[in-house]
Amino acid sequence: MFHRKPLEQRIAERQAKLPPLKEGKHFEHGPAKFVFVALIAIVVFLHVVGLAVVMHFSP
Repeated sequence: MFHRKPLEQRIAERQAKLPPLKEGKHFEHGPAKFVFVALIAIVVFLHVVGLAVVMHFSP
């Protein structure tokens, strides 16, 4: 369309210009990492609150 390369080809060329990623230093999906860390934090918090409630109401 209008003498432009296809989108797939433009993306492939752009990715080919990038340097190789360092092993263990790159997480490809930032939003997924945020959701994962938030979910772990919520689970830990709820466990601590649940433990406190059980300890408070136990004889």
